[in-house]
Amino acid sequence: MTKITTLLFDLDGTLINTNELIISSFLHTLNHYFPDQYKREDVYPFMGPTLAETFSGIDPERAEEMIARYRKFNLENHDLLVTEFEGVYETIRTLKENQFKLAIVSTKLRDTVIKGLKLTHLYPFFDTIVALDDVTEPKPHPEPLLKALREVGSKPEEAMMIGDNFHDIEGGKNAGTLTAGVAWSVKGKDFLQSFQPDYMLDTMPELLDILRIGVPEK
Repeated sequence: MTKITTLLFDLDGTLINTNELIISSFLHTLNHYFPDQYKREDVYPFMGPTLAETFSGIDPERAEEMIARYRKFNLENHDLLVTEFEGVYETIRTLKENQFKLAIVSTKLRDTVIKGLKLTHLYPFFDTIVALDDVTEPKPHPEPLLKALREVGSKPEEAMMIGDNFHDIEGGKNAGTLTAGVAWSVKGKDFLQSFQPDYMLDTMPELLDILRIGVPEK
């Protein structure tokens, strides 16, 4: 394995547990327009794509209106419903202490990304953030990953993309990085495995083992 110097992380469902916030935001929005037509499991496929993709596919004429309703509820309930995944803070801190370059590559808007990172005290560890409003094409297009790599001065072959959705795995493959899925994805470990990531993390600290942090050099 080429020495990995750079780690690109998705945010929602990977570093911070926004699952309840996202599900609640979708149900709040969809039940306003289509009362009692959507249940929790019905919105799982909407987690990962951009809001524009999702709502345009449901109701093109009212997509912008639906996005605005979703975002209003999402922001108002953000701090109440967002929690951190076990082992994430300690792992990210250890990576930073070991001089890894760290970036967020997300399909959320920058302000909301920063809000989540600050809430969970992860914000100071990241060298750059590439959010939805920073790019023309979101994941799985390689643009956001390549932009993050440029901003930290790294090449794809020395990087790994870590995420909870197929957009992250395919985005990494398209950009030429290694990839890792997280088994705590709301869509399930088997779903992510079907996209053949290079690694599957059952816990975030397993990333330290893959990168051989704390393992003496032979």
